[in-house]
Amino acid sequence: MLFRSDLLIALHARRSHASIKAWKAAKPRHPLLLVLTGTDLYRDIRSDAAARESLDLADRMVVLQTRGLDELDAGKRAKTRVIFQSVVAHRRQQPPSGYFLATVIGHLREEKDPFRAALALAHIDPGEKIRVVHLGRALSGEYEDHARELMRVEPRYRWLGELDHAGAMRWLARSHVMVISSLMEGGAHVVSEAIATGVPVIASAIPGNLGLLGDDYPARYPVGDEKALAAMLRRARSDSAWLKTLQSAIGKRRALVLPAAERCALKDLLAELIGSCAMRE
Repeated sequence: MLFRSDLLIALHARRSHASIKAWKAAKPRHPLLLVLTGTDLYRDIRSDAAARESLDLADRMVVLQTRGLDELDAGKRAKTRVIFQSVVAHRRQQPPSGYFLATVIGHLREEKDPFRAALALAHIDPGEKIRVVHLGRALSGEYEDHARELMRVEPRYRWLGELDHAGAMRWLARSHVMVISSLMEGGAHVVSEAIATGVPVIASAIPGNLGLLGDDYPARYPVGDEKALAAMLRRARSDSAWLKTLQSAIGKRRALVLPAAERCALKDLLAELIGSCAMRE
């Protein structure tokens, strides 16, 4: 069934390598589009020969944020397009009035540095009334135990586990800010959702976050630095002018994550690929 198709779209250079190689062997004149993930860009292509071969075999590639291009050499950048993941915007809700709500949305796993926001609370006076709510499934018993222990010792932290998408978006829409503390991202969908909804983001300063938010985005902190994260949470709570600056910066990125923008970019890319295929016939 695979080889009755005219175009292969592959996700993940390393994991899809066998399919990519088989496709090119069977249909060398037919186009192959490879979408690069965070683990591709920031881990696998640096050390895995199969992942690097997938990049060589691809006719076009897609990265999900602008800084992804920095990980590719000039030749591979020339055949790569930046396409932001689009989302349907959710209506912004009124945040709580009695406390400042920071939401973390992401599964509990190493790449997400999932407990950094919870650890930042140790550097925030309880009188500042900042709370962290974390949504996401624990991918190991160890992470679940750690989350429960943090809730026991830090009452301002709540881990709610995995919610359905609608439930997670309700929490996001009523948050004062969202925190994304990841060590590695290819272009987190939840950042696009925060942008579309108009929720300010406090982000670890990794390329995958800055490629979505912009290199000059004000609320970024050094990876793994909970003291710096705590300082930004305190400032977002107490400095209304700065919080408005973050909201404005988020608003300027909204057009990038609209469904119409993604559809247009995909149509252009597919037309480019089909034209390239026709030239080889």
